[in-house]
Amino acid sequence: MTETPRLAETFEEAEDALLSRWPETRLEPSLDRIRALTELLGDPQRSYPVIQLTGTNGKTSTSRMIETLLRALDLRAGRFTSPHLERMSERISIDGEPLTDEAFVRAFNDVAPYLQLVDDSQEHPVSFFETVVAMGYAAFADTPVDVAVVEVGMGGSWDATSVADAAVAVVLPVAVDHAAYLGETPAEIAVEKAGIIKPGSVAVLAQQTPDVAEVLLDRVAEVGATVAREGVEFGVVSRVPAVGGQVVSLQGLRARYDEVLLPLHGAHQAQNAAVALAAVEAFVGGDPLDEEVVRAAFGAATSPGRLEVVRRSPTILLDAAHNPHGAAATVAAIEESFTFSPLVGVLGVMADKDLEGLLTAFEPVLAHLVCTQNSTDRALPAERVAAAAREIYGDDRVSVAPRLSDAIDQAAALAEAGEAFGDPLGSGAVLVTGSVVTVGEARSLLVREERR
Repeated sequence: MTETPRLAETFEEAEDALLSRWPETRLEPSLDRIRALTELLGDPQRSYPVIQLTGTNGKTSTSRMIETLLRALDLRAGRFTSPHLERMSERISIDGEPLTDEAFVRAFNDVAPYLQLVDDSQEHPVSFFETVVAMGYAAFADTPVDVAVVEVGMGGSWDATSVADAAVAVVLPVAVDHAAYLGETPAEIAVEKAGIIKPGSVAVLAQQTPDVAEVLLDRVAEVGATVAREGVEFGVVSRVPAVGGQVVSLQGLRARYDEVLLPLHGAHQAQNAAVALAAVEAFVGGDPLDEEVVRAAFGAATSPGRLEVVRRSPTILLDAAHNPHGAAATVAAIEESFTFSPLVGVLGVMADKDLEGLLTAFEPVLAHLVCTQNSTDRALPAERVAAAAREIYGDDRVSVAPRLSDAIDQAAALAEAGEAFGDPLGSGAVLVTGSVVTVGEARSLLVREERR
């Protein structure tokens, strides 16, 4: 039995109380605990419509674009995201901004008195993730918001966010990740992710492999949902790389929107934009959206930690790719949008990830790899990352710096010394990648230094 939660007075106390709960990485597939908790809170998730997103990659970028477009339509939007990049309060945003420390403490204190009651009634205690989900849903109801944009934490059917029934269910591309929990093949994983498609919802489906598409369409038919498919009802008509991003033409559900500047790199981000547009069109219904509103919204899109340039001389890019599917999209975007020579990688991964797949995906664009680790217990030790890397890159292209700050400094020095790679006139750069946590810690280091 867990200790009765105390109310928090500071952000740090709320954070500590959350982190002391059943951890995010220990999963017991059930909605029983979150249902019991939200019932005690008055089912706040039923007081506004929900746009819910699942998929292997692209959830955060797409949810941010959806939020930006909804706000451009004068709708108050709440957004729940997971995991956070730098600070836990990022998980709950209202009007485009993370909760302030004071608001985060209030959200925790709204939920805390009920945790013991649920703990005592269940086989397992309420988890960290379930608690933060309840905080988000309660905060959105208190505001109140017109719509909540909610990313699943993992999977779909039994993810705590699925205590809400989404009006619009967005399924981004499905590939293999979290195989121990979700399945060994994309089709197996799709069965779990399809669970966010509920009776009466609109299912907005990104382009999928045929086996995944079959699973998702079977679910649509089973529950009587409406479907909108990328490449059929909506999609990217054209895209041209541009300074700072790309110019895209998007076919939506209601109209075509041309000459849209998207300040994000890569074909995958153009596809994410098309999905975001379709999701918002499905949500608001009716007439086509105002073309200038669409342009303004996408022109303001941001996605921290997703091919984000945080420093120049040398350029340092941050990208949270943590599985081979995400890494392949990142590599394609780098090859299309940048001409760095040399590009030096800094890689820190979690122990449960497909390290060999990540290393193989990044190998074609990296002149050298500095292997490191983030500060969490789940991080794979830098030496083990390096041992696997040497098998693919060779000894000369791999070095080790367990401290992330040292790894970034070492990579920056290598990037600036282009002649070491036979390119004295090259424009070297650094790519920090491999994990959301690694990228978040790097961002904290680098952006904090830039602000000084």
